[in-house]
Amino acid sequence: MATISSPGIGSGLDVSSIVTQLVALERKPIEQLQAQASTIQSKLSSFGLLQSYAVNVRDIADRLAKPEFWTGTAATSADAASVAVSSTPTATAGSYLVNVTSLAKAQSLASKAYSASTTSVGTGTLRIELGSWDDGLTTFTPNAAKVPVDISVLAGADSLDAIKTKVNAANAGVTASIVNDASGARLVFTSTATGATSAVRVTATDDDGNNTDASGLSALAFNPPAATGQMSQTQAAKNASATVNGLAVSSATNKLENVISGVTLTLSKETTSPVEVKVAQDTATIKKAIGDFAKAFSDMNGYITAQTKYDATTKKAAALQGDRGTLALQSNLRSLFLDNSSASLVYSRLSDIGLELQADGSMKVNDTKLSAALANNSAEVTKLFSSTASADSAEQGFAVRAKALAAKLVASDGSITTRTQSLRDSITRNQKDQDRLEKRVALVQARLTKQYGSLDTLMSQISTTNSSLTQSLKALAAQSEAIAKG
Repeated sequence: MATISSPGIGSGLDVSSIVTQLVALERKPIEQLQAQASTIQSKLSSFGLLQSYAVNVRDIADRLAKPEFWTGTAATSADAASVAVSSTPTATAGSYLVNVTSLAKAQSLASKAYSASTTSVGTGTLRIELGSWDDGLTTFTPNAAKVPVDISVLAGADSLDAIKTKVNAANAGVTASIVNDASGARLVFTSTATGATSAVRVTATDDDGNNTDASGLSALAFNPPAATGQMSQTQAAKNASATVNGLAVSSATNKLENVISGVTLTLSKETTSPVEVKVAQDTATIKKAIGDFAKAFSDMNGYITAQTKYDATTKKAAALQGDRGTLALQSNLRSLFLDNSSASLVYSRLSDIGLELQADGSMKVNDTKLSAALANNSAEVTKLFSSTASADSAEQGFAVRAKALAAKLVASDGSITTRTQSLRDSITRNQKDQDRLEKRVALVQARLTKQYGSLDTLMSQISTTNSSLTQSLKALAAQSEAIAKG
Protein backbone atom coordinates (compact mmCIF):
# COMPACT_ATOMS: atom_id res chain seq x y z
CA MET A 1 0.00 0.00 0.00
CA ALA A 2 1.21 3.52 -0.82
CA THR A 3 2.23 5.72 2.06
CA ILE A 4 1.91 9.46 2.55
CA SER A 5 5.35 11.19 2.79
CA SER A 6 6.29 14.85 2.84
CA PRO A 7 9.96 16.14 3.11
CA GLY A 8 10.50 18.63 5.80
CA ILE A 9 12.89 19.96 8.37
CA GLY A 10 12.28 16.92 10.43
CA SER A 11 13.06 14.85 7.34
CA GLY A 12 16.51 16.46 6.63
CA LEU A 13 15.76 19.90 5.17
CA ASP A 14 18.90 22.08 5.96
CA VAL A 15 17.30 25.38 6.93
CA SER A 16 20.65 26.89 8.07
CA SER A 17 22.28 26.22 4.69
CA ILE A 18 19.29 27.57 2.81
CA VAL A 19 19.30 30.81 4.83
CA THR A 20 23.08 31.16 4.50
CA GLN A 21 22.92 30.85 0.71
CA LEU A 22 20.05 33.31 0.41
CA VAL A 23 21.86 35.81 2.65
CA ALA A 24 25.01 35.35 0.55
CA LEU A 25 23.04 36.50 -2.47
CA GLU A 26 21.86 39.53 -0.55
CA ARG A 27 25.52 40.33 0.34
CA LYS A 28 26.69 40.53 -3.28
CA PRO A 29 26.24 44.33 -3.46
CA ILE A 30 28.30 44.67 -0.26
CA GLU A 31 31.10 42.58 -1.75
CA GLN A 32 31.08 44.81 -4.81
CA LEU A 33 31.36 47.88 -2.57
CA GLN A 34 34.27 46.28 -0.70
CA ALA A 35 36.07 45.63 -3.98
CA GLN A 36 35.47 49.26 -4.97
CA ALA A 37 36.80 50.41 -1.58
CA SER A 38 39.98 48.40 -2.10
CA THR A 39 40.50 50.00 -5.51
CA ILE A 40 39.88 53.49 -4.11
CA GLN A 41 42.28 52.83 -1.22
CA SER A 42 44.99 51.75 -3.67
CA LYS A 43 44.53 54.98 -5.61
CA LEU A 44 44.59 56.99 -2.38
CA SER A 45 47.87 55.37 -1.36
CA SER A 46 49.30 56.09 -4.81
CA PHE A 47 48.35 59.75 -4.61
CA GLY A 48 49.82 59.94 -1.10
CA LEU A 49 53.21 58.85 -2.41
CA LEU A 50 52.83 61.07 -5.46
CA GLN A 51 52.34 64.01 -3.14
CA SER A 52 55.56 63.08 -1.30
CA TYR A 53 57.48 63.06 -4.58
CA ALA A 54 56.03 66.45 -5.50
CA VAL A 55 57.00 67.90 -2.12
CA ASN A 56 60.53 66.59 -2.65
CA VAL A 57 60.73 68.33 -6.03
CA ARG A 58 59.41 71.52 -4.47
CA ASP A 59 61.89 71.55 -1.59
CA ILE A 60 64.95 70.79 -3.71
CA ALA A 61 63.89 73.31 -6.35
CA ASP A 62 63.32 75.92 -3.63
CA ARG A 63 66.95 75.60 -2.56
CA LEU A 64 68.26 76.03 -6.11
CA ALA A 65 65.85 78.90 -6.78
CA LYS A 66 67.38 81.09 -4.06
CA PRO A 67 70.11 83.41 -5.42
CA GLU A 68 72.03 83.27 -2.14
CA PHE A 69 72.51 79.51 -2.52
CA TRP A 70 74.75 80.15 -5.53
CA THR A 71 77.00 82.55 -3.61
CA GLY A 72 78.09 79.89 -1.13
CA THR A 73 81.84 79.54 -0.83
CA ALA A 74 84.25 76.85 0.27
CA ALA A 75 87.68 77.55 1.71
CA THR A 76 90.68 75.24 1.71
CA SER A 77 94.06 75.36 3.40
CA ALA A 78 97.31 73.83 2.17
CA ASP A 79 98.16 73.08 5.82
CA ALA A 80 94.96 72.82 7.87
CA ALA A 81 96.94 71.55 10.87
CA SER A 82 98.59 74.97 11.10
CA VAL A 83 95.96 77.26 9.58
CA ALA A 84 92.38 75.98 9.34
CA VAL A 85 89.88 78.04 7.34
CA SER A 86 86.13 78.45 6.89
CA SER A 87 84.12 80.92 4.85
CA THR A 88 80.66 82.48 4.51
CA PRO A 89 78.70 83.44 1.37
CA THR A 90 80.05 87.01 1.74
CA ALA A 91 83.64 85.88 1.23
CA THR A 92 85.39 86.97 -1.95
CA ALA A 93 87.03 84.29 -4.04
CA GLY A 94 90.79 84.51 -3.92
CA SER A 95 94.08 83.03 -2.75
CA TYR A 96 95.89 84.22 0.38
CA LEU A 97 99.26 83.44 1.96
CA VAL A 98 99.17 83.21 5.76
CA ASN A 99 102.32 83.05 7.88
CA VAL A 100 101.90 82.47 11.63
CA THR A 101 104.61 84.22 13.65
CA SER A 102 103.25 83.40 17.10
CA LEU A 103 100.12 81.96 18.66
CA ALA A 104 97.94 83.74 21.20
CA LYS A 105 98.62 82.53 24.72
CA ALA A 106 97.01 82.83 28.12
CA GLN A 107 99.11 83.97 31.07
CA SER A 108 100.02 81.27 33.57
CA LEU A 109 101.33 81.78 37.14
CA ALA A 110 102.70 79.20 39.57
CA SER A 111 103.23 79.34 43.32
CA LYS A 112 106.21 77.98 45.17
CA ALA A 113 106.09 74.30 46.09
CA TYR A 114 104.19 73.22 49.20
CA SER A 115 104.48 69.87 50.88
CA ALA A 116 100.92 68.91 49.89
CA SER A 117 97.75 70.37 48.39
CA THR A 118 96.23 70.23 51.88
CA THR A 119 98.91 72.53 53.30
CA SER A 120 97.53 75.63 55.03
CA VAL A 121 98.75 78.80 53.28
CA GLY A 122 97.32 81.70 55.28
CA THR A 123 94.23 83.86 55.61
CA GLY A 124 93.14 87.22 54.27
CA THR A 125 91.91 88.43 50.88
CA LEU A 126 93.22 87.91 47.35
CA ARG A 127 92.34 90.47 44.68
CA ILE A 128 92.47 89.38 41.05
CA GLU A 129 92.59 91.99 38.29
CA LEU A 130 92.71 91.56 34.52
CA GLY A 131 94.70 93.84 32.26
CA SER A 132 98.09 93.94 30.56
CA TRP A 133 101.72 93.91 31.66
CA ASP A 134 104.55 95.54 29.79
CA ASP A 135 107.41 93.38 28.56
CA GLY A 136 109.47 93.89 31.72
CA LEU A 137 106.54 93.24 34.10
CA THR A 138 107.12 96.70 35.58
CA THR A 139 103.78 98.29 34.70
CA PHE A 140 100.29 96.85 34.87
CA THR A 141 97.43 98.54 33.02
CA PRO A 142 94.02 97.38 34.31
CA ASN A 143 91.34 96.49 31.79
CA ALA A 144 88.61 99.08 32.46
CA ALA A 145 85.94 96.68 31.19
CA LYS A 146 86.80 94.09 33.85
CA VAL A 147 85.88 94.50 37.53
CA PRO A 148 88.46 93.27 40.09
CA VAL A 149 87.34 90.25 42.10
CA ASP A 150 88.11 89.83 45.83
CA ILE A 151 88.39 86.31 47.24
CA SER A 152 88.16 85.92 51.01
CA VAL A 153 90.31 83.15 52.51
CA LEU A 154 89.25 82.17 56.03
CA ALA A 155 90.92 80.08 58.71
CA GLY A 156 90.24 76.39 58.22
CA ALA A 157 89.66 76.92 54.50
CA ASP A 158 93.08 78.20 53.48
CA SER A 159 94.72 75.09 52.00
CA LEU A 160 95.82 75.07 48.37
CA ASP A 161 92.82 72.84 47.55
CA ALA A 162 90.36 75.17 49.30
CA ILE A 163 91.80 78.28 47.63
CA LYS A 164 91.70 76.53 44.25
CA THR A 165 87.98 75.80 44.71
CA LYS A 166 87.22 79.41 45.76
CA VAL A 167 89.09 80.90 42.79
CA ASN A 168 87.32 78.64 40.32
CA ALA A 169 83.94 79.57 41.80
CA ALA A 170 84.67 83.32 41.72
CA ASN A 171 84.53 83.75 37.90
CA ALA A 172 87.50 86.08 38.18
CA GLY A 173 88.91 85.46 34.71
CA VAL A 174 91.36 82.78 35.84
CA THR A 175 91.20 79.07 36.51
CA ALA A 176 93.11 77.47 39.36
CA SER A 177 94.64 74.00 39.43
CA ILE A 178 97.09 71.99 41.51
CA VAL A 179 100.25 70.71 39.85
CA ASN A 180 102.27 68.08 41.70
CA ASP A 181 105.94 67.48 40.88
CA ALA A 182 109.04 66.19 42.67
CA SER A 183 109.23 69.41 44.70
CA GLY A 184 105.67 69.21 46.00
CA ALA A 185 102.30 70.80 45.22
CA ARG A 186 101.95 74.11 43.38
CA LEU A 187 98.89 76.31 42.87
CA VAL A 188 98.65 77.42 39.25
CA PHE A 189 96.54 80.34 37.95
CA THR A 190 95.80 80.47 34.19
CA SER A 191 93.87 83.22 32.43
CA THR A 192 90.64 81.95 30.92
CA ALA A 193 91.26 84.05 27.80
CA THR A 194 94.28 84.44 25.56
CA GLY A 195 95.75 87.76 24.54
CA ALA A 196 97.91 90.50 25.99
CA THR A 197 94.96 92.28 27.66
CA SER A 198 93.94 89.17 29.60
CA ALA A 199 97.00 89.16 31.86
CA VAL A 200 96.57 88.92 35.63
CA ARG A 201 97.69 90.91 38.66
CA VAL A 202 97.11 89.28 42.06
CA THR A 203 97.48 91.30 45.25
CA ALA A 204 96.95 90.18 48.84
CA THR A 205 95.63 91.66 52.05
CA ASP A 206 97.39 89.26 54.36
CA ASP A 207 96.15 88.70 57.90
CA ASP A 208 99.78 88.35 59.01
CA GLY A 209 100.19 92.08 58.43
CA ASN A 210 102.70 91.88 55.56
CA ASN A 211 101.15 91.99 52.09
CA THR A 212 104.31 91.88 49.99
CA ASP A 213 106.43 89.10 51.40
CA ALA A 214 106.50 85.47 50.28
CA SER A 215 104.93 84.19 53.47
CA GLY A 216 101.30 83.53 54.39
CA LEU A 217 98.58 84.41 51.87
CA SER A 218 100.78 87.05 50.21
CA ALA A 219 102.86 84.15 48.82
CA LEU A 220 100.02 83.70 46.30
CA ALA A 221 100.25 87.29 45.05
CA PHE A 222 101.73 88.29 41.69
CA ASN A 223 102.75 91.93 41.53
CA PRO A 224 106.42 92.09 40.48
CA PRO A 225 106.86 95.87 40.85
CA ALA A 226 105.84 95.66 44.53
CA ALA A 227 107.38 92.36 45.63
CA THR A 228 109.47 89.39 44.53
CA GLY A 229 109.49 85.78 45.59
CA GLN A 230 105.74 85.43 45.26
CA MET A 231 104.04 83.61 42.36
CA SER A 232 106.13 83.36 39.22
CA GLN A 233 105.06 83.76 35.61
CA THR A 234 105.51 80.54 33.65
CA GLN A 235 103.81 81.80 30.47
CA ALA A 236 103.20 85.38 29.42
CA ALA A 237 99.89 86.61 28.02
CA LYS A 238 100.38 87.12 24.30
CA ASN A 239 98.52 88.08 21.14
CA ALA A 240 98.66 85.98 18.01
CA SER A 241 100.81 87.50 15.29
CA ALA A 242 100.59 86.62 11.61
CA THR A 243 100.87 88.04 8.13
CA VAL A 244 98.23 87.74 5.41
CA ASN A 245 99.68 88.37 1.97
CA GLY A 246 102.51 90.18 3.75
CA LEU A 247 100.21 92.39 5.87
CA ALA A 248 100.90 92.07 9.61
CA VAL A 249 97.86 91.27 11.76
CA SER A 250 97.43 90.71 15.49
CA SER A 251 94.66 89.04 17.48
CA ALA A 252 93.94 88.34 21.14
CA THR A 253 92.78 84.86 20.10
CA ASN A 254 93.95 82.26 17.63
CA LYS A 255 90.78 82.72 15.63
CA LEU A 256 91.10 85.53 13.08
CA GLU A 257 87.60 86.55 11.99
CA ASN A 258 87.08 88.87 9.01
CA VAL A 259 90.77 89.69 8.69
CA ILE A 260 89.80 88.47 5.23
CA SER A 261 86.17 89.49 4.71
CA GLY A 262 83.83 86.54 5.27
CA VAL A 263 86.71 84.22 6.20
CA THR A 264 87.72 82.80 9.57
CA LEU A 265 91.31 81.61 10.07
CA THR A 266 92.04 79.33 13.02
CA LEU A 267 95.73 79.30 13.93
CA SER A 268 97.11 76.14 15.53
CA LYS A 269 100.83 76.19 14.85
CA GLU A 270 103.58 78.67 14.13
CA THR A 271 104.76 78.31 10.54
CA THR A 272 108.16 78.55 8.90
CA SER A 273 106.70 79.35 5.48
CA PRO A 274 103.42 80.84 4.27
CA VAL A 275 100.34 78.59 4.11
CA GLU A 276 98.15 79.06 1.02
CA VAL A 277 94.47 79.55 1.77
CA LYS A 278 91.95 79.55 -1.09
CA VAL A 279 88.35 80.75 -1.20
CA ALA A 280 86.18 79.72 -4.14
CA GLN A 281 82.59 78.99 -5.08
CA ASP A 282 81.30 75.91 -3.25
CA THR A 283 80.93 73.82 -6.38
CA ALA A 284 80.73 70.54 -4.46
CA THR A 285 77.54 71.64 -2.69
CA ILE A 286 76.12 73.10 -5.91
CA LYS A 287 76.80 69.93 -7.88
CA LYS A 288 75.17 67.79 -5.21
CA ALA A 289 72.07 70.00 -5.20
CA ILE A 290 71.83 69.83 -9.00
CA GLY A 291 72.20 66.05 -8.79
CA ASP A 292 69.39 65.98 -6.22
CA PHE A 293 67.28 68.09 -8.59
CA ALA A 294 67.76 65.57 -11.41
CA LYS A 295 67.01 62.68 -9.06
CA ALA A 296 63.82 64.35 -7.79
CA PHE A 297 62.57 64.55 -11.37
CA SER A 298 63.60 60.94 -12.07
CA ASP A 299 61.91 59.64 -8.94
CA MET A 300 58.62 61.41 -9.59
CA ASN A 301 58.54 60.65 -13.30
CA GLY A 302 59.45 57.00 -12.72
CA TYR A 303 56.81 56.63 -10.03
CA ILE A 304 54.07 58.01 -12.30
CA THR A 305 55.18 55.65 -15.08
CA ALA A 306 54.98 52.67 -12.73
CA GLN A 307 51.58 53.69 -11.37
CA THR A 308 49.97 54.23 -14.80
CA LYS A 309 51.29 51.20 -16.71
CA TYR A 310 49.49 48.03 -17.79
CA ASP A 311 51.37 44.77 -17.37
CA ALA A 312 50.56 42.67 -20.45
CA THR A 313 52.19 39.60 -18.92
CA THR A 314 50.12 39.54 -15.76
CA LYS A 315 47.25 41.36 -17.41
CA LYS A 316 47.02 43.67 -14.44
CA ALA A 317 46.71 47.43 -14.47
CA ALA A 318 48.54 49.60 -11.95
CA ALA A 319 46.51 51.71 -9.51
CA LEU A 320 46.45 54.84 -11.70
CA GLN A 321 46.44 53.21 -15.13
CA GLY A 322 44.34 55.35 -17.46
CA ASP A 323 44.08 58.21 -14.95
CA ARG A 324 44.08 61.24 -17.24
CA GLY A 325 44.90 63.74 -14.53
CA THR A 326 48.03 61.84 -13.53
CA LEU A 327 49.14 61.42 -17.12
CA ALA A 328 48.65 65.16 -17.72
CA LEU A 329 50.72 65.88 -14.61
CA GLN A 330 53.55 63.71 -15.96
CA SER A 331 53.39 65.49 -19.29
CA ASN A 332 53.68 68.88 -17.57
CA LEU A 333 56.58 67.64 -15.46
CA ARG A 334 58.50 66.40 -18.48
CA SER A 335 57.82 69.58 -20.42
CA LEU A 336 59.10 71.70 -17.56
CA PHE A 337 62.40 69.82 -17.28
CA LEU A 338 62.97 69.27 -20.99
CA ASP A 339 61.74 72.51 -22.60
CA ASN A 340 63.91 75.54 -23.33
CA SER A 341 64.36 78.56 -21.08
CA SER A 342 65.69 81.98 -22.02
CA ALA A 343 66.81 82.70 -18.43
CA SER A 344 70.45 82.34 -19.52
CA LEU A 345 72.07 83.78 -22.63
CA VAL A 346 74.52 80.86 -22.79
CA TYR A 347 72.46 77.82 -21.80
CA SER A 348 68.86 77.17 -22.83
CA ARG A 349 68.30 73.57 -21.74
CA LEU A 350 69.27 71.50 -18.73
CA SER A 351 71.04 69.10 -21.09
CA ASP A 352 73.40 71.96 -22.04
CA ILE A 353 75.01 71.70 -18.60
CA GLY A 354 74.92 67.92 -18.34
CA LEU A 355 71.43 66.95 -17.08
CA GLU A 356 70.69 64.34 -19.72
CA LEU A 357 67.50 62.31 -20.24
CA GLN A 358 68.03 58.54 -20.34
CA ALA A 359 66.21 55.86 -22.33
CA ASP A 360 64.24 54.79 -19.26
CA GLY A 361 62.96 58.34 -18.71
CA SER A 362 65.29 59.15 -15.84
CA MET A 363 67.66 62.11 -15.76
CA LYS A 364 71.37 61.64 -15.10
CA VAL A 365 74.13 64.18 -14.53
CA ASN A 366 77.11 64.27 -16.85
CA ASP A 367 79.70 65.37 -14.29
CA THR A 368 82.30 66.40 -16.87
CA LYS A 369 79.84 68.65 -18.65
CA LEU A 370 78.46 70.15 -15.42
CA SER A 371 81.93 70.78 -13.99
CA ALA A 372 82.96 72.59 -17.15
CA ALA A 373 79.83 74.76 -17.09
CA LEU A 374 80.40 75.74 -13.46
CA ALA A 375 84.07 76.46 -14.10
CA ASN A 376 83.54 78.52 -17.26
CA ASN A 377 80.11 80.16 -16.85
CA SER A 378 79.03 79.86 -13.24
CA ALA A 379 76.92 83.03 -13.43
CA GLU A 380 74.97 81.67 -16.40
CA VAL A 381 74.36 78.34 -14.66
CA THR A 382 72.99 80.34 -11.75
CA LYS A 383 70.59 82.15 -14.06
CA LEU A 384 69.53 78.89 -15.72
CA PHE A 385 68.21 77.71 -12.36
CA SER A 386 67.31 80.79 -10.31
CA SER A 387 66.49 83.68 -12.60
CA THR A 388 63.27 85.55 -11.77
CA ALA A 389 64.00 88.52 -14.01
CA SER A 390 60.76 87.97 -15.91
CA ALA A 391 57.21 87.07 -14.93
CA ASP A 392 57.06 84.88 -18.04
CA SER A 393 57.77 81.32 -16.94
CA ALA A 394 59.57 80.64 -20.24
CA GLU A 395 62.17 83.20 -19.17
CA GLN A 396 62.54 81.95 -15.60
CA GLY A 397 65.08 79.53 -14.20
CA PHE A 398 64.28 75.83 -14.17
CA ALA A 399 64.32 75.62 -10.37
CA VAL A 400 61.93 78.57 -10.13
CA ARG A 401 59.56 76.90 -12.57
CA ALA A 402 59.80 73.49 -10.90
CA LYS A 403 59.15 74.99 -7.48
CA ALA A 404 56.05 76.80 -8.78
CA LEU A 405 54.65 73.66 -10.44
CA ALA A 406 55.26 71.38 -7.45
CA ALA A 407 53.96 73.96 -4.96
CA LYS A 408 50.79 74.31 -7.01
CA LEU A 409 50.27 70.54 -7.08
CA VAL A 410 50.42 70.17 -3.29
CA ALA A 411 48.66 73.42 -2.38
CA SER A 412 45.33 73.19 -0.57
CA ASP A 413 43.54 73.65 -3.90
CA GLY A 414 46.14 71.80 -5.96
CA SER A 415 45.26 68.87 -8.20
CA ILE A 416 46.97 66.24 -6.04
CA THR A 417 45.46 67.59 -2.84
CA THR A 418 41.93 67.90 -4.22
CA ARG A 419 42.12 64.45 -5.85
CA THR A 420 43.32 62.95 -2.58
CA GLN A 421 40.43 64.54 -0.71
CA SER A 422 37.98 63.34 -3.33
CA LEU A 423 39.19 59.76 -2.87
CA ARG A 424 38.88 60.09 0.91
CA ASP A 425 35.30 61.29 0.45
CA SER A 426 34.60 58.32 -1.85
CA ILE A 427 35.88 55.92 0.81
CA THR A 428 33.62 57.57 3.39
CA ARG A 429 30.56 57.28 1.13
CA ASN A 430 31.43 53.69 0.27
CA GLN A 431 31.62 52.76 3.95
CA LYS A 432 28.27 54.39 4.63
CA ASP A 433 26.74 52.40 1.78
CA GLN A 434 28.25 49.21 3.19
CA ASP A 435 26.88 49.98 6.65
CA ARG A 436 23.42 50.63 5.19
CA LEU A 437 23.39 47.37 3.25
CA GLU A 438 24.74 45.44 6.26
CA LYS A 439 21.68 46.56 8.22
CA ARG A 440 19.43 45.51 5.36
CA VAL A 441 21.07 42.06 5.15
CA ALA A 442 20.67 41.62 8.89
CA LEU A 443 16.93 42.29 8.55
CA VAL A 444 16.64 39.89 5.62
CA GLN A 445 18.51 37.20 7.55
CA ALA A 446 16.22 37.67 10.54
CA ARG A 447 13.12 37.45 8.27
CA LEU A 448 14.34 34.34 6.46
CA THR A 449 15.29 32.66 9.71
CA LYS A 450 11.82 33.33 11.06
CA GLN A 451 10.05 32.13 7.88
CA TYR A 452 12.02 28.91 7.63
CA GLY A 453 11.60 28.40 11.36
CA SER A 454 7.85 28.48 10.84
CA LEU A 455 8.21 26.17 7.86
CA ASP A 456 10.21 23.80 10.05
CA THR A 457 7.41 23.72 12.62
CA LEU A 458 4.73 23.22 9.97
CA MET A 459 6.59 20.40 8.25
CA SER A 460 7.25 18.72 11.59
CA GLN A 461 3.50 18.78 12.25
CA ILE A 462 2.79 17.31 8.77
CA SER A 463 5.32 14.61 9.38
CA THR A 464 3.69 13.69 12.68
CA THR A 465 0.21 13.63 11.11
CA ASN A 466 1.51 11.58 8.22
CA SER A 467 2.98 9.02 10.61
CA SER A 468 -0.25 8.81 12.63
CA LEU A 469 -2.41 8.44 9.54
CA THR A 470 -0.15 5.72 8.17
CA GLN A 471 -0.44 3.76 11.41
CA SER A 472 -4.26 4.12 11.36
CA LEU A 473 -4.51 2.88 7.80
CA LYS A 474 -2.31 -0.09 8.59
CA ALA A 475 -4.58 -0.99 11.55
CA LEU A 476 -7.72 -0.62 9.40
CA ALA A 477 -6.25 -2.82 6.71
CA ALA A 478 -5.35 -5.47 9.26
CA GLN A 479 -8.84 -5.37 10.71
CA SER A 480 -10.43 -5.67 7.25
CA GLU A 481 -8.22 -8.62 6.44
CA ALA A 482 -9.18 -10.34 9.71
CA ILE A 483 -12.91 -9.89 9.00
CA ALA A 484 -12.51 -11.26 5.53
CA LYS A 485 -10.86 -14.43 6.87
CA GLY A 486 -13.40 -14.87 9.61
